[in-house]
Amino acid sequence: MRLLVIGQTGQVARELARRLPEARFLSRAEADLADPAACAAAVAASDADAVINAAAWTAVDKAELDEAEATAVNGEAPAAMARAAAQRGVPFLHISTDYVYDGAGDAPFAPDRSTAPLGAYGRSKLAGEVGVRAAGGRHLILRTSWIISAHGANFVKTMLRLGAEREVLRVVADQIGGPTPAAAIAEALIVAAQALRDGAPGGTHQFSGAPDVSWADFARTIMAQAGLACRIEDIPSTDYPTPARRPLNSRLDCSGFEAAFGITRPDWRQGLSDILRELS
Repeated sequence: MRLLVIGQTGQVARELARRLPEARFLSRAEADLADPAACAAAVAASDADAVINAAAWTAVDKAELDEAEATAVNGEAPAAMARAAAQRGVPFLHISTDYVYDGAGDAPFAPDRSTAPLGAYGRSKLAGEVGVRAAGGRHLILRTSWIISAHGANFVKTMLRLGAEREVLRVVADQIGGPTPAAAIAEALIVAAQALRDGAPGGTHQFSGAPDVSWADFARTIMAQAGLACRIEDIPSTDYPTPARRPLNSRLDCSGFEAAFGITRPDWRQGLSDILRELS
């Protein structure tokens, strides 16, 4: 299977590259999501059997200041690429987020649950979902959460840096979700891409790490696995204000993805161990 991957340096793109050295990966210079028409042209010109969009605007707080650009990158570009893929008759796989929900309650969100983003980032990602579906081609929208890896900027690397510098860290304890190793997302996308290429229907699915955990308890596990003495102090989200509101409940019901593709939720604790081993 010939795969075209939009993105090259992000967490998931780098894990895809490890597993698919033969795939073609487009850098920002080749497919800038701020230019949806150029991205669509790149998909149209490709001979790939499937397209994976592993690039996105991920600066959640910055999106509050520039929602138009975030929407171009996360909304308009995926829609344009999905239309180009549909015209070529090839599947389009797109990564979305738990931020499309409002985080209410404490039950896992099912894929068909009503969406209600709290901020600009979530609205931009929801716009991408709508556009991908409207393109009319075979597609997979994969909502995930709390992506972690040994690459780029993420919670694990931030905790390791701060934990080595400080005796105590104050971390929010009322936001609950599933940390998801980028490596597991990459492997899931590869399986799903082949399935869609072989005729699987795709649709909107969800995939996150297990078990669900608070940021504070996640931080404690990071310190323990890394052998750091830094103590974690629980705080509410109100004690750590940010420009963009975060959903308190990011639990995702991933049972549909397991039923459709046979892929179970990855244990993020093992994924964390793998990340720490790589970083060391």
